Amino acid sequence: MSAPFRLRAPSVIPGFGLALGFTLSYLAILVLLPLSALIFRSASLGWAQFVALAFDPRVLAALRLSFGASLVAALINMVFGLLVAWVLVRYRFPGRRFVDAVIDLPFALPTAVAGIALTALYAPNGWVGQAFAPLGMKIAYTPVGIVVALVFVSLPFVVRTVQPVLEEIDAELEQAAATLGANRFQTVTRVVLPTIMPSLLTGFALALARSVGEYGSVIFIAGNIPYVSEIAPLLIVIRLEEFNYGGATAVATIMLLISFAMLLAINLIQAWSRRRYGLGA
Repeated sequence: MSAPFRLRAPSVIPGFGLALGFTLSYLAILVLLPLSALIFRSASLGWAQFVALAFDPRVLAALRLSFGASLVAALINMVFGLLVAWVLVRYRFPGRRFVDAVIDLPFALPTAVAGIALTALYAPNGWVGQAFAPLGMKIAYTPVGIVVALVFVSLPFVVRTVQPVLEEIDAELEQAAATLGANRFQTVTRVVLPTIMPSLLTGFALALARSVGEYGSVIFIAGNIPYVSEIAPLLIVIRLEEFNYGGATAVATIMLLISFAMLLAINLIQAWSRRRYGLGA
């Protein structure tokens, strides 16, 4: 006797073929087509000219600063973003909802406004900058100021990625670890961190990607001195203003390749951590 025929529950999303076709078309138009045009424009330069433009000392200095500052900012947010998410999830205190809402402020605040505000605070005559001036420390108009701006704009990515995972962790797991003799350090390193590591790496990757492409909040506080505090996105704009489209596309292509390599490495590490701790795909 054949098995009874069962009607399939209707899906909100259309069938696989239609949904996949729409998805690929959407990504092709919005993502792949512009990137392909960029690579095609760079390829038209010729290998010798592309190498000369991409490996110009000023370009290398800007790329080193952009990716170096972005990496430092992402690492800082990886630590303190986790701390902020932990406080918001595990503790109840007056003003918690206000603090939770402030985390999303960099999402809504125009980057230019953030840059002006940070410059006013960290300039030598600003509220924060004047406290460091007697010590001979300068924040604004230096690479340190760039890191500060990148930390500001990328913090929400780590917090909002880790926070839901922390909320799902059952407190009984920590209590069970304590019952078995684990101290607080062992509980954090062997119970909590393995569980949130994939999401923490995802937040790190998002913060890194956001920082690499940041422009508006950085140009005000950076000082924009070539070889010192000039970021790669600003150099691209400068090349466009000089009508040097070949130089602009060469720098943009190098940034694209480096960013893709970094994100691919992070995704591989994230996949390994999921398999390592048995957290699934």
